[in-house]
Amino acid sequence: MSTRFLTLPLLTALALSGCNTLGHKAELNTDDTELHSVTARTDTALAAEQRLHEALVSAPQVVPLPDSSESGESEQQAADSSPDNLMDRLRAGFRLEIPDNPRIDQQIRWFTANSDYLDRVQNRAAPYLHFIVEEAERRGIPSELALLPIVESGFQPFAYSHGRAAGLWQFIPSTGKHFGLQQNWWYDGRRDVVAATRAAFKYLGSLAERFDGDWELALASYNAGAGTVQRAIKRNQQQGKPTDFWSLKLPDETMRYVPKLFAVAKVMADPEQYGVTLVEIPNEPYFDSIDIDSQLDLALAADMAGISIEELYKLNPGFNRWATAPNGPHRLSIPVEKVEQFNKALAELDPQKRLHWTRYKIHPGDNLGSIARKYKTTVALLRQVNKLKGNNIRAGKHLLIPVAAKSLDQYTHTADARLAKTQNRQHKGKRVTHKVVPGDTLWDIARRYRVNHRALARWNGMSPRDTLRPGQQLVIWQQTNKGQQNAAQLVPTLSPPVNTRSSLRYRVRKGDSLALIAQRFNVSVSDLRKWNTLDDRYLQPGQRLQLFVDVTEQTL
Repeated sequence: MSTRFLTLPLLTALALSGCNTLGHKAELNTDDTELHSVTARTDTALAAEQRLHEALVSAPQVVPLPDSSESGESEQQAADSSPDNLMDRLRAGFRLEIPDNPRIDQQIRWFTANSDYLDRVQNRAAPYLHFIVEEAERRGIPSELALLPIVESGFQPFAYSHGRAAGLWQFIPSTGKHFGLQQNWWYDGRRDVVAATRAAFKYLGSLAERFDGDWELALASYNAGAGTVQRAIKRNQQQGKPTDFWSLKLPDETMRYVPKLFAVAKVMADPEQYGVTLVEIPNEPYFDSIDIDSQLDLALAADMAGISIEELYKLNPGFNRWATAPNGPHRLSIPVEKVEQFNKALAELDPQKRLHWTRYKIHPGDNLGSIARKYKTTVALLRQVNKLKGNNIRAGKHLLIPVAAKSLDQYTHTADARLAKTQNRQHKGKRVTHKVVPGDTLWDIARRYRVNHRALARWNGMSPRDTLRPGQQLVIWQQTNKGQQNAAQLVPTLSPPVNTRSSLRYRVRKGDSLALIAQRFNVSVSDLRKWNTLDDRYLQPGQRLQLFVDVTEQTL
């Protein structure tokens, strides 16, 4: 029998001085995720985030995979014996030895007392779990680890923490990049279920290798950092104590982290014993990954597949914008029953119609930055499409610009949709159109109509610094009822679109300022003050702040 091999990076020699794995995570509260069930990374791990790349060293790990010439027969045999219920298949892959331990029992009591939470988590997991289980089986990883997103994120792909960990598997930016998860204006691979699952299992497998196949220590390292776990082992060795997970002194969150996963596994393994009824999930793929070759408007993709944009983003939560990323990944997850329809439509689609285009005449005072902001795209893409070598443009010339096929508020779960919906919520009162005349400025027009000049710019997809051109039409929303807020007092609502806005608590550290915190999470200082009723007093280390951040804006 011939065998082929897959080479994976193996992490070796992580610095004992505090190298973290996924980094510090927050007290995270997205949608209805209970704080109890979502982990928080330790401050020790967060402090080591900047040293991660220097400490990670790659070496080959050989994992045998079945030869493709023999896979057909073996796959057919597996299909014939495979159970109908995915949970039965999941349980068949359980192989961790879970001890009797009061720390596990404590977590089991919480889960059994909150069985409705497990129902919600299973429903959220349903589109993704078959892929995750198959990926675990393919890599020879215990199936219990397919349940780790319950502990990490409650199976919410838009989960986000104050430690900047994102997605089902809660990767921080640096670790995500190390494992090949791209993060840019268009796309965040940490939220891509396919890419992040592969990266997480690759990472967990390497940690298990490092700790001689001890999955308990690997899981603890995934949470607190391998350096933290190694230091705890060294302390116990010096004191003549055992060095298994249950004997180590680790951060409190990590001490609960492994028991949480084991508690979930025990409940899933024997739900009747714990009085829990599990959701029936079919043991069949929910989606298939389609190679689309190049950039594609996501509204068009949804139409081609015959599904809603909402469902498309649910299966492709890594995209931040109205289209796939220009430079890839060129892959879309499509419901299995819609794949044939989508592939047929894709094959028939004129390549020039993958995106909608507008021809823009450059006006005096224009620059690539202001044009990109206006059309919700990037300067890099404008340069690429128009074959520009730099940022210089000339008035009177034209630019070809890709634009969304539908109004931006139709692209659910994107930063553009949130902005559009925020603007729409502010559009109360009388709609007025103003035609720009020579000498007009945004400031003068705003004063004339008694509105805020920043709101005026926002209503028209502009920056407050953009230059107006004679003949340009501006939309203005004037308040009509007495007692209503002046437009200058209008602020975005705190009610976020489903699953993309995270409410989190941030602990102030030494050297923090409102400006630094606002920059870190891409929010405004005024919002920080409003959310926390802050005055002009200095922040104090240890002080807790409430933040509302949009996950799709954290990779800009």
